[in-house]
Amino acid sequence: MKFLKRKQIIQFILFLCANISSAVIAGKPIEIPTDPNFLIINTEQNAIFYEVEIAFLQTQASAGLMYRTDFPRNRAMLFKNFLGSMPEDKQEMFMWMSHTSLPLDIIFLNSKGVIVSIVENTLPFSKNIISSKVPAAFAIELNAGEVADKKIQQGQCVMHPVIYEKCESDKL
Repeated sequence: MKFLKRKQIIQFILFLCANISSAVIAGKPIEIPTDPNFLIINTEQNAIFYEVEIAFLQTQASAGLMYRTDFPRNRAMLFKNFLGSMPEDKQEMFMWMSHTSLPLDIIFLNSKGVIVSIVENTLPFSKNIISSKVPAAFAIELNAGEVADKKIQQGQCVMHPVIYEKCESDKL
């Protein structure tokens, strides 16, 4: 089991190294347009709407929020687990904060959009690998503090047209 996890981390690092775009190499942020559809997180209190940048191309996912100095509070960045053309939640998902100056909250989702793991207040510029610790199909990056402020919790549903399956949660 440890060997498999170590292998996944190595694959993730190789993926990042092999797919960093020329913009990232030059130390410039990559621009990802906002999607016309809102990303919606259904909490026990209400629905939270975020403008969303979808980082599904490997160059976008490799760069993420690297080299950015600000990220609007009403914005999220959505990533998928690159196992194939369709996001799957068959293995852990890994992220990192290298060259990212903003502290973030990272929310991991299964293929149905249910929150399966949350990592709050990540450390800017850290080269430590951030793991979902459970199988995940998607990850969402938000400004640090959003999870606590908006009472976002494991088991809640996230909706957006690119999340292919219908979200079902015990907390809704």
